[in-house]
Amino acid sequence: MTEKRAQFATRLGVIATTVGSAVGLGNIWRFPFEAGVHGGGAFLLIDLFFIFIIGVPVVCAEFIIGRHTGLNVRGAFRVLAPGKPWGIVGYLGIIASILILSFYSVVAGWTLEYIYQSLTGFGGVSSIAGLHSQFDGFATSNWRPAMWTLIFLAINYFILARGVQKGIEKMSNIMMPLLFVILIVFCINSLRMPGAAEGLSFLFKPDFSQVTPSVMLGAMGQAFFSLSLGLGCLITYSSYFKKETPLLRTAGIMASLDTLVAILAAIIIFPAVFTFGMEPAAGPKLVFEILPSIFMRMPGSMLWSVLFFILLFLASLSSTISMSEITIAYMTDEFGFSRRKATGCNIVVAMVLGTLCALSFGMISDWTVCGLTLFNLFDYLSSNIILPIGGMIISVFVGWVLDRSVVRRELMTDDGSVRPWMIRLVTICLRYIAPACIGLVFLFGLGLW
Repeated sequence: MTEKRAQFATRLGVIATTVGSAVGLGNIWRFPFEAGVHGGGAFLLIDLFFIFIIGVPVVCAEFIIGRHTGLNVRGAFRVLAPGKPWGIVGYLGIIASILILSFYSVVAGWTLEYIYQSLTGFGGVSSIAGLHSQFDGFATSNWRPAMWTLIFLAINYFILARGVQKGIEKMSNIMMPLLFVILIVFCINSLRMPGAAEGLSFLFKPDFSQVTPSVMLGAMGQAFFSLSLGLGCLITYSSYFKKETPLLRTAGIMASLDTLVAILAAIIIFPAVFTFGMEPAAGPKLVFEILPSIFMRMPGSMLWSVLFFILLFLASLSSTISMSEITIAYMTDEFGFSRRKATGCNIVVAMVLGTLCALSFGMISDWTVCGLTLFNLFDYLSSNIILPIGGMIISVFVGWVLDRSVVRRELMTDDGSVRPWMIRLVTICLRYIAPACIGLVFLFGLGLW
């Protein structure tokens, strides 16, 4: 392409977009439960350790590839390793991004339904059993989940079609501060609840007796998946970085803020859960059954419920925007598509596959592959197979194959804040530690460990 590549305009835009790509539903519905039942403060310490020896180095690796080439995930490897099989990671990232976008948009659509349900008071239902039946009835409906999935993807289209600065960066600069404001408001309210002390103890009190090899592997996986690694979205986003963007510092800030979101979400959830005598849980049960039941018992129930599901919607939207950009950048770079055409193609494919995923809980629940519905199949293929393979390839490529001078040049900063020992440490992590840990996560995900 002869057209000058778009770039993020501001430092805030770089932070907001990269943090937005990492922050997602897992920060809110998975991390708090994992931390609480697997050793509290002990799990947090282990998670932070793996974030900084796996997460930050692999983030740096993706940043180096993207900023150095200024290309999409496939084009970057085509330039760096022409005629070599390393480029497979580009195709894997594109496939995974479409699969994840398809099933993730279904869950994001559920958040829109529950914003509506919050405004209408959940039809007067407040018991967990009643909310369970309500959620089950909605999820297995033949049209409502698909409708919300299509609406959510249409919102993605209107943001992405506006481009890198006017669409992605502008919306990220709005969504991420708003997300943190909502989190902080919720935290203040939760810390005033009678069960705050018990909830915080459940979360932060270290219990190393709960730390087993499987918990260690779970913390490795949390560190890897929470930062959107192995997908190529950070390669794509960093291709829009300016040359003066400090990569190592940006990676550290991104990892820190992503972890902060997860910790704040836990501070919100557990005081409320213990105040109202609920059992801690994770996933859809926590978000769509337990928490709505809690909100219905709180003063100003509608306000808290609406705010919470807006929070989930923002976390979902920031993630799906980054997933979509992988394919959009590929089509504009490699095939010369206009941005609107590339965005339209990506969203239409996601709408078709997303509709099938939405209906896999009801109308087509008997369409299975190896016992998995389409929703679960897409989740398994992307999360358990493609992303770990992609993460390992990226780590090994930057650690062993990419010219050392490129790594040094991309990581060094003009102000001297990055020392040579820091670059050596990143390289050691990419060569040895990250591939070994990601390999264990891969085997664990396949049930082979």
